[in-house]
Amino acid sequence: MVTKFTLMKLQILFILLITQQSFAQSFKEVELKSNIKEVTVFLQSAQITRAGKAFIAAGKSALIIKGLSPHIDEKSIQVKGIGNFTILSVNHRLNYLSETKRSAKVDSLFVLISQIDDAIAIKKARLEVLKITLSLLNANKSLGGQNTGVSLTQLKQAVDLYDRELTNIKTEELKVNAAITKLKASREKLALQVNEVRNGKELPTSEIVVRVSAKTKVQGSFKITYLAANAGWFPKYDVRVKDVQSPIALNYKADVYQNTGVDWKNVKLKFSNGNPNQSGTVPNLNTWFLNYARNTRYAITYNTAITSVLGSVSGRVTSAEDGMPLPGVNVVVKGTTIGTVTNTDGLYSLTLPTKASALVFSFIGLATQERAINGARMDVQLYADVQQLSEVVTTGYGKPGAASRIRIRGSSSISKKSKVIQTTTIENQTTVEFEVKTPYSIKSNGEKLTVDLTSYDIESIYEYYAVPKLDKDAFLIARIINWDQYNLLEGEANLYFEDAYVGRSILEAKSLSDTLNISLGRDKNIIVGREKVDEFSKKRTVGANKIDSRGFKIIARNKKSQPIKLTILDQIPIASLSDISISQDELSGGKLDVATGEVRWELNLAAKSQKELLLKYSVKYPKKEKVILE
Repeated sequence: MVTKFTLMKLQILFILLITQQSFAQSFKEVELKSNIKEVTVFLQSAQITRAGKAFIAAGKSALIIKGLSPHIDEKSIQVKGIGNFTILSVNHRLNYLSETKRSAKVDSLFVLISQIDDAIAIKKARLEVLKITLSLLNANKSLGGQNTGVSLTQLKQAVDLYDRELTNIKTEELKVNAAITKLKASREKLALQVNEVRNGKELPTSEIVVRVSAKTKVQGSFKITYLAANAGWFPKYDVRVKDVQSPIALNYKADVYQNTGVDWKNVKLKFSNGNPNQSGTVPNLNTWFLNYARNTRYAITYNTAITSVLGSVSGRVTSAEDGMPLPGVNVVVKGTTIGTVTNTDGLYSLTLPTKASALVFSFIGLATQERAINGARMDVQLYADVQQLSEVVTTGYGKPGAASRIRIRGSSSISKKSKVIQTTTIENQTTVEFEVKTPYSIKSNGEKLTVDLTSYDIESIYEYYAVPKLDKDAFLIARIINWDQYNLLEGEANLYFEDAYVGRSILEAKSLSDTLNISLGRDKNIIVGREKVDEFSKKRTVGANKIDSRGFKIIARNKKSQPIKLTILDQIPIASLSDISISQDELSGGKLDVATGEVRWELNLAAKSQKELLLKYSVKYPKKEKVILE
């Protein structure tokens, strides 16, 4: 049965062939062989720079650059030519007759699958032999002739023979069937792996056609740049604190992925915090017409309060078509640079910033989904994007003789293990780029690889915070002054304190404050307790009112071998009615915010020392009423 998509592809092929034949009448086609020299990886997509040379005959020629990524943004293609010739036009097209090359990993998996198929065939042949043997045994189990009997000895021998042979046949059948089941299970796993590596489909290649005109035979040098989707990077950090007397060691990293369909071999690599897919147009404020509520439509908003409770989210992304896991899918917290890609099992995990509202799931050829964060587990199915599948670009860009100069500096290479490599930071007018000094190779397999971009030793102010009413642990906060000089982006951070991994957090680099706060997690060597003091907790009646008193003792202990700064937060209630009044009886030097009721103590605790604080307040209210103080 011919599908609608297959008919569409055949129509496209026919159009391309007719187009190629018409151009072939006036343009001589020559393959322009090129190699990727430089890649600038943006947060989403990558700019590829190729270089190549070709001999151009006198007259008109069409130089074909073959085997390119099928995910090229044709609007971004620019070609610069050096030589005594004129560039007439630049066109982009997909070539369905030449699919992207399978990776060596896929080829090796196919070899294993073929070997398993051969083994299954042999096992099935053996089952056929056993079946024939059994039928022969059953056909000859009659003893003697019709008029002749058999002795008891002959009968026993025949029964023993039949029993033995039948047992052997059935035993071997069971073993062969078990072996076939095991082989089929192995084959299924390999098939899943193949589907994961190549994302379940073979894609066409892409080609760029450069039409030129020359008066005489000449050699031309070409530089081709274009933007390719299905690649990008996410900022990640390692934050290490030896002790509260030492500076922060911050390691700035890039989690890179590329599934463009073409391997990047030994290329110069550069990371940019820009996003060419994001609109650069200044937004306009439309007139705000105020109307009655019944005539007002409200925009859909997401609940961001849930993220402060969750802290992180994880899940699996699968294909809606067959339920298979999808590796290499982009999972991004909406409106941030915090994201990841799914692994070979379609799994992902993300730490959430405090105001996260939704996740965006995207992959070339699949419809992008935006999902509100509604729990710690979010499994998603992605559907094929019919519009993307049906779009084939054959439009040419560029003017005769025109070419744009794009200078890409940068270098880097990527291996599966993080390496400390030299980088240079380049500040442009609107973006910052990290230029890595060592060429690297990145295969087009969608796997997430990590590169260390740079590292900083940052002087910080360390403070401990504790809210003993809610949590008995103290939390260490590092304050970085003038943090914007480090060109940081919002991203996930792995936290290490005193040589121990303490968890993950978010580096909130979108803050407009001059001070960047990094939460380093809990410190078990700081103990903070809060207990109710019964002798201070009393009720009494005065006239028409009741007076209810409460008292709490807060103990802060520093078990560390160095002094610390500790901020303790507590609260007293705020009256919402004029009949209720609150008095502060004892705050032990704490500062009260009368608007919020927050009480703050800023302590300097010496090593191996502790301090006690008292919090006492009274509430007066009409005796006929009741208030809840606990």
